[in-house]
Amino acid sequence: MNNRVRVLIVDDHAMFRSGVRSELGTAVDVVGEAADVDQAVAAVIEHRPDVVLLDVHLPGGGGAEVMRRLSTRLGSADGPRFLALSVSDAAEDVIGTIRAGARGYVTKTITGPELVDAIRRVSEGDAVFSPRLAGFVLDAFAGSIEISAVDEDLDRLTEREREVMRLIARGYAYKEVARELFISIKTVETHMSSVLRKLQLSSRHELTRWASDRRLL
Repeated sequence: MNNRVRVLIVDDHAMFRSGVRSELGTAVDVVGEAADVDQAVAAVIEHRPDVVLLDVHLPGGGGAEVMRRLSTRLGSADGPRFLALSVSDAAEDVIGTIRAGARGYVTKTITGPELVDAIRRVSEGDAVFSPRLAGFVLDAFAGSIEISAVDEDLDRLTEREREVMRLIARGYAYKEVARELFISIKTVETHMSSVLRKLQLSSRHELTRWASDRRLL
């Protein structure tokens, strides 16, 4: 009898999905992949996975939208469990994703064996977080992080601009951002110019202070 966990991988980067599939190997059954919200909803309904490995930022509305749609279609009892796997470790992404229904949230720095363990634990009903992120969740539900004030600023940015903003604010070079997000250096430059304009900032140094003040680093 095959007792391996059935997993659906949802991420808009094909190379990343391929890398995750390779890291998971035969430890789980990868039953499908999806690149955006619509594909993810359709794939869950078709394949009925035990766990959906879900990126936070996706074309069509993001990981939270996937969970909202499936909750409406399948209900919480019949739906899969969701484990967020994201480049972002920002407080508002973590908390928003958990509030939308995810059972866990880990970052893309996780190793293959750690990811397999996280998937298995989530499939069994545990809540799983990368160590630093668990504090965000505890702080948020204790009321010590005010998310709405952060959201008002971030609403001006697209999801991709948010990803670029966080990496640049952490000191990444443009070529490192491009490699991390699977986009060109020119695209990074375009997003960065847009971020500075929308936030009315003049340099990456100001952006770092802005992001640090809002606990986005």
